Amino acid sequence: MKNRKIRLLITVLVLAGLIFGGIRLWHSSRDKASGNTLVLYGNVDIRQVDLAFNANERIAQVLVEEGDRVEKGTLLATLETDRLVHEVARAGAQVRAQKEFVARLEAGSRQEEIRKARSEVNAAEAEAENAKTNAQRMKSLEEEGAVTIKQRDDANTAAEATAAHLQAAREVLELALKGPRKEDIASAKATLNASEAELAVVRRRLDDASLSAPSDGVIQNRIMEPGDMASPLKPVFTLALVNPVWVRAYIQEPDLGKVKTGMTAEVSTDSFPGKTYKGWVGFVSSTAEFTPKSVETTEVRTKLVYQLRIYVCNPEHELRLGMPATVTIPLGQDTGETASEQNRCKKP
Repeated sequence: MKNRKIRLLITVLVLAGLIFGGIRLWHSSRDKASGNTLVLYGNVDIRQVDLAFNANERIAQVLVEEGDRVEKGTLLATLETDRLVHEVARAGAQVRAQKEFVARLEAGSRQEEIRKARSEVNAAEAEAENAKTNAQRMKSLEEEGAVTIKQRDDANTAAEATAAHLQAAREVLELALKGPRKEDIASAKATLNASEAELAVVRRRLDDASLSAPSDGVIQNRIMEPGDMASPLKPVFTLALVNPVWVRAYIQEPDLGKVKTGMTAEVSTDSFPGKTYKGWVGFVSSTAEFTPKSVETTEVRTKLVYQLRIYVCNPEHELRLGMPATVTIPLGQDTGETASEQNRCKKP
């Protein structure tokens, strides 16, 4: 009876050893690369973006909720814009006024202004000629004793004054014919450029009062609400970029030379048996590290591995953060032929 129990115990132990060895052998065969493929294991990771307003103002509207799927360019939230609208209007008026001033300088003098200047020259010439004639007459009369010396001097002074007035009128006519100085035009244009730059700045501030999605994704966190004071340092949302996602996996040093960036890959999960997802190797670490605790066992704790990131198309958003995944990489690929078509994940 005792011997029978011993034989039964030995049989159970042998069967348990065979089962354990078979399991170890199965896992070992899965962990090692075959002649044509390399199988790796990892977890799905998702990139996240903190979205904040590039302005300091009170939030007027928040238009999305947590869990909403958004496309690139979708309006997510807005700020109060009354003050900014008035600033844009003021800057726009300054630009329009300066443009009119520059146009006036470039157009030069009006024909009416030139004709007026000519008329003033003609009038000054007549006045000067009359004063000159009067001065000569007064000189003759003074020699005859018909007028006093003071009257003669007054006539000469009047002739000199009208001659100076004639010269001034001629200078005014010349300026009217030449038009504004090129330095004045250049200065006016520089002022116009400054006004246009200021208008662009206030328009950009007005645009920054609207927060839009930079990429397709899912609103993961809604952090602020209408009435909160926004600033560039305060995120309003956390956006999860769910297509593509990437699988963080680790490869041992002997297999490192078999993998290059751009190689195609297939990803599968236990959550969707039999379904594979298109992917490609996007990053191979150049630095070795110890096997992460999340995937290590006691016997491989001291082994060094290299991190890989396999980008995966996730059009139906089935791959979730932290989900375990199996990566299969066909070996012997020409990455130059496949990399170009892997730059983006097309929607179904």
